Amino acid sequence: MSFVVTNDWLKEKMDEEENNIVIIDARASLTDEQEGKLLYRASHIPTAVHLDLAEDLAGERKKHGGRNPLPEIDTFVEKIKSIGVSNDSEVVIYDQADGMFASRAWWLFHYVGHEHVYVLEGGYKAWMQKGYEITNEIEDVVAGSFTPNILADATANMEDVKERAKADGTVLLDSRPRARYLGEGDALDPKSGHIPGAKNYFWRNVLREDGTWKSKEELEEVFSDLDKDKEIIVSCGSGISACPNILSLKMLGFEQVKLYPGSFSDWISYEDNVLETKEE
Repeated sequence: MSFVVTNDWLKEKMDEEENNIVIIDARASLTDEQEGKLLYRASHIPTAVHLDLAEDLAGERKKHGGRNPLPEIDTFVEKIKSIGVSNDSEVVIYDQADGMFASRAWWLFHYVGHEHVYVLEGGYKAWMQKGYEITNEIEDVVAGSFTPNILADATANMEDVKERAKADGTVLLDSRPRARYLGEGDALDPKSGHIPGAKNYFWRNVLREDGTWKSKEELEEVFSDLDKDKEIIVSCGSGISACPNILSLKMLGFEQVKLYPGSFSDWISYEDNVLETKEE
């Protein structure tokens, strides 16, 4: 199964007289909470509705939980209903280009049980390069009817990671850049290194150099060391860049894949948790 669609596919769907497409603009920045809103207001794909990283795709920051904790799920469900999402909607999510923020939104839809949700390959940048229509008009939407089916086993918390990261049946993936993984400096978090036992699978490795998603065969090579029979807990800095890895693993048929939502920024919020800086 593929969770990635092309710009041509989306354009053809939009041109159909009757369609049930809901397009979501998930452009954002990890360092500027206003950037996504400003980009959306300036221009976006016609009919697209913006979901804001800080306001819609993450919850309130507390002592623990990381920089981008999950939103309250009831609130998230009400939000997506309010923007027209129903259980039979075909939801297409895009960000600026590489799919990191779109994948976070995709994961949340996956978590609440939506079965028809996709990431737009190449995002808004690719849409623009195609010369397809854009607009700055924000349209009124009719609320949808969505009944969630929460995937309770799709997440792991700090205690789960501490107990199972080094167990034979569990693999912990760290999706951050290699330098951050090895503790060679971190501009986003006050400590450096990685969770003991974690193996580094940089999330951008699921993309080709031109930013398109790798084929199934190419992704099989990226994750060739992983066993589909094992539980895989995926982390990053704050639960955002872990999501392209999760999406890719799910496309390859890995079933026991979980997100550690708080990820490294949650792990280091507990003073007793140790860090590692060597390759594992």
